Amino acid sequence: MSTCATASRDLTEPLAGTAAIARTWLLIEQPGPWGADALTSSHLAPAAGRALQEAAEGTGVRIALIRRPGRHADCHGPATHRVFAAHTAPGRSWIRTAEITDPAGLATGLDFAALGAGEHGGLWEPYEGDPFALVCTNGKRDRCCALLGRPLAAELAASGDMEVWEVTHIGGHRFAPTLFVLPYGYAYGRATAHGVKDVVEAARDGRVVTGNCRGRSAWERPAQAAELAVRELTGEEGADALDVVGTEGAAPLWSVTVAHRDGRSWRVDVRQGAEQPPRPESCGRAPATPARMDVLSVSPCSPS
Repeated sequence: MSTCATASRDLTEPLAGTAAIARTWLLIEQPGPWGADALTSSHLAPAAGRALQEAAEGTGVRIALIRRPGRHADCHGPATHRVFAAHTAPGRSWIRTAEITDPAGLATGLDFAALGAGEHGGLWEPYEGDPFALVCTNGKRDRCCALLGRPLAAELAASGDMEVWEVTHIGGHRFAPTLFVLPYGYAYGRATAHGVKDVVEAARDGRVVTGNCRGRSAWERPAQAAELAVRELTGEEGADALDVVGTEGAAPLWSVTVAHRDGRSWRVDVRQGAEQPPRPESCGRAPATPARMDVLSVSPCSPS
């Protein structure tokens, strides 16, 4: 039986404009097994998971569980949990981190609206390490994430070249192995160990690799596709050189304005299409026609 990732790859489904949407990520270390809805089906207390979901709803904060690559002991009560809050907007990205003893307190102890708006308010400590990769490995969500993601995470961790975590769910199972890299929040699909090393090395230099890139999570999907199209046109690699400053229209057609920090800008017309022929969006699901973001044109804006 073909997997969803095999079908997507064989049909050369495009990756641009498919990243999970999150201006800010809240990542909570929780070792042990994860269920399909990991916040309420892991060794994190279900009530705490539900409270976190409710606190984050509508704030622009996306919550995921993380764990170190490797074999996962059925551990109910680690003494401490590493947590990260990471904002991904261009020119305003940051990561704050801490070790805490009880994740249940996060639901009431954090200002989720402020975090989603990019204001950390001195929360925790600044993360001063290298950029790091988060590889989706939750096999209870989709088997491709386990079959393809776990070996990739293990290989990256064994290389010693970077900080690596497994993460519960970042969308796009059919693009497995999938991952995103902080602090900039660019997501990637159909990843290889060599490719991820290139992505992380570029991020250390403040650059973006566009190969196999799904988009920057700070933006909605039409804007993700538009920004990548401008990068392809101009060859711009600077992670914070481009920003999405306006999006007009509604599905299925948008006009996105992408601005460069040097004053240039481009109008990018993006149309939502449907993938044909039908294919499963996740293993075990009936074939469907997932949305795709097609860039119709990229035009320089006239100076004002």
